[in-house]
Amino acid sequence: MTEVARQEHVHKDVVILTGMSGAGRSTAANVLEDLGWYVVDNLPPQMLPQLAELALESKALDKLAAVMDVRGLTFFPALREGLEAMRQRGWAPRVVYMDSTDEALVRRFESVRRPHPLQGQGRLLDAIVAERTRLGDLRSEADVLIDTSGLNVHQLSAKVSQLFADHGERAPRLRIAVMSFGFKYGIPLDADLVFDLRFLPNPFWNPALRPLTGQDPAVSDFVLRQEGAADFLSRVQSLMEPMVDGYQREGRRYVTLAVGCTGGKHRSVAIARELATRLQGDGVGTILVHRDLGRE
Repeated sequence: MTEVARQEHVHKDVVILTGMSGAGRSTAANVLEDLGWYVVDNLPPQMLPQLAELALESKALDKLAAVMDVRGLTFFPALREGLEAMRQRGWAPRVVYMDSTDEALVRRFESVRRPHPLQGQGRLLDAIVAERTRLGDLRSEADVLIDTSGLNVHQLSAKVSQLFADHGERAPRLRIAVMSFGFKYGIPLDADLVFDLRFLPNPFWNPALRPLTGQDPAVSDFVLRQEGAADFLSRVQSLMEPMVDGYQREGRRYVTLAVGCTGGKHRSVAIARELATRLQGDGVGTILVHRDLGRE
C-alpha cells in the first residue's frame, strides 16, 4: 500500500456491527445503508482485510460496515483475528455491539416465530445463554454498546442515526450520549457511567407537577433549584473534563452517561437536558436520550 493510500485511512470509516441475535442488527444495518454506508451482511471475518483494501481503492466507499454474528458459526471465532489483521495494516475498525435483555430477546423471537441460530432442537433461552457466552469477550471490548431492550424500531433507528449521521471533517471527536432512565425499569446495559438522582426531591409528589415531565419548564425549574442540584451538575462537568481528554487521546468516539431517577420522567429528564448542554463543547458532541419517558 502506498503512503498516500495509508494517509487516506483517516477518511475511511469501518464499523463492525455485531451482538446478540434479535437485538436489532438488521435495523441498525438498514439505517447505516440509508445514511450512505456500504453494508455487507454476514461477512466471514477472514475477509475483513480484503474488504477494507477494496474499499480503500474505491473513493466512493468512504463508509464501510460489516454485519457479523453467530450465523457465521465456524467462521465467527475468527473475528478477533480479522480485526487484528486490519489494525496491523493501519486501519482502526470500530466494533458496535447490539445487546438486549434475555426477556426482550425471547419476546422478539416468539413474535417472529423464527428459531435462534444456535437453538437447534433445544430451548430458546438455552440458545440465548450460549450466544452470550460466545460473545462475552467481544462485548467487553466493543467501542459502542447499544442496549435495545426498551427501544422500538423507530427509537433504535433514531439512535443509530444520531450516532453515525455525521462523520465529516467537522464531526466531533467524541460523542456523549446523555441518557435519562428510571431505576424501576433497570439500569441501561450500555451505560458507561451511571448517576443516581434520587437524592433530589421527587416532583411526582407535587400534584401540579405529576402529570408533567422534565421537559416542561415548571418541572425543570423545580428540579434545578433543589439543594444539591447545581453542585451535582458542576461536579459531573468537572469530573468529565479529564475523562473526555483521556477518551480522545485513546481514540474512543462514543460514551454513554446515564442519569436515573425512580421512573425516568421528572428528575433524570431535567438533569439530562442540562448536562447535555453543559458537556457540549470543542470536539465534543452530545446526544440526548430519554429511555423511559412515556412509559406508564
